[in-house]
This record gives sequence, C-alpha cells and structure tokens, in this order.
Amino acid sequence: QVQLVESGGGLVQPGGSLRLSCAASGFTASGYAMTWYRQAPGKERELVATIGGSTKYADSVKGRFTISRDNGKNTVYLQMNSLKPEDTAVYYCYVRYVLVEYWGKGTLVTVSS
Repeated sequence: QVQLVESGGGLVQPGGSLRLSCAASGFTASGYAMTWYRQAPGKERELVATIGGSTKYADSVKGRFTISRDNGKNTVYLQMNSLKPEDTAVYYCYVRYVLVEYWGKGTLVTVSS
C-alpha cells in the first residue's frame, strides 16, 4: 500500500528555516519523480519543487528551497531557507505511481513574527 507521510512543519519567523520530510512506503521512491506542492489559505494548490532525473522549482522558491532524497530512508526532503510570510501554506508530498496519484495529508508551515 502506497503511503506518503509528511512531517517537519511548524511556526517559524520570517527569514528562518525548516526542513520538511516525506516518508514513502509501499514503493521505492527513488524510481519515481517526487513532488512537493503547497496550498495557501484561499489559494489553489501549486507545485513547489520536484525531483526525478533532475530538479525543478517554482520561480517563487528558487534559490531558497532545495529538494533532495535519501534513497536509503525512502524519504524526500524540502529544505526551506529565508522563509517569507507568503510561504505560509500546507505542504503536500505527491507521487504518480503506476498511473495512480498519491498525496500525503500535508504538513502546515506558518511563517510569522
């Protein structure tokens, strides 16, 4: 059974950092593109970063966020630096595995002083 479990969210001040984790189970994450999305209050869900053969980032997070994976732990990370209030959102992990889309339940990131 495919599962994605996010963790690492919380309250952080502007300019601070957080590292989100997405623990995958039921499949080998290293064989698939893994993506972080986020959804801010009142806004549509948007792609933040994806890692597959290469990495891609939303323009709004380039130079501040880094996506990576630890294949031994079957886990994908999102290192977020220089956080801004507009980064406040629920962050979701996503994978399309064997033509089926899977989402985690999300982890809330709040950037506020």
